Amino acid sequence: MNLSQSGYDVLSFGAHPDDVEVGTGGVLVRLRELGYRVGIVCLTEGEMGTGGTPAIRKREAETAAKIMDVDIVKQFNWGDTKLFDSYENRVEIASIIRRCRPRIIFAPHWDGFTGRRQSHPDHLATGRIVMNAANLATLIKLGGEHTAHRIGAIYHYFLPSGVNPSFVVDITPQFEPWMKALSAHKSQFLNPKKSRDYLWSLETMARTFGARIGVKYGQGFLSAEPLRIDDPMKLAQGDQVT
Repeated sequence: MNLSQSGYDVLSFGAHPDDVEVGTGGVLVRLRELGYRVGIVCLTEGEMGTGGTPAIRKREAETAAKIMDVDIVKQFNWGDTKLFDSYENRVEIASIIRRCRPRIIFAPHWDGFTGRRQSHPDHLATGRIVMNAANLATLIKLGGEHTAHRIGAIYHYFLPSGVNPSFVVDITPQFEPWMKALSAHKSQFLNPKKSRDYLWSLETMARTFGARIGVKYGQGFLSAEPLRIDDPMKLAQGDQVT
């Protein structure tokens, strides 16, 4: 990927090679269909995963990205299970934000009880790194090759239990390509050595989010800041009388 090309509308950040697909894949497919330019940034090689090797997981991520029609902007090797929010990591991500100049960023939720998938310590660290990097990216005195950039919004996925989404996106038309992108991560989701049916779990989660807005499948996100709405009537456009 040549970052000297024009900027991105959206960047989605994940700790491991499949995180972005799990938490935002359906939405990324939808955004591409709407004509937006979308990029993925991964902070580790996923080397501690039960299945696969860094090389295998890299190939799987590349295949998934092609299915979603998005770019892998960068994959770091910051250590699976070793991620932490350091100033140096913030600066690296701030540099990418400045270079790509996205309007929207997706990142994992930054808080929660560790030990569950949605609150993996690497996920929490990624959320914190990206939030702090987005702030750094606005500072003129940070220096560097690229000028300061302020994103329009950051939305969080992998929401902990008990945290309600600020909004849910209907991904019903994008369900099939989303499932294909997830299935590209064979070492993780189609591994016979694993007893858990991950694809069924993710479909169930999407059905749960979808049910909350009256559609078949959805993906939910949290905005830590109030959402600015210029025309409240647009919020009711999806309502139907039955």
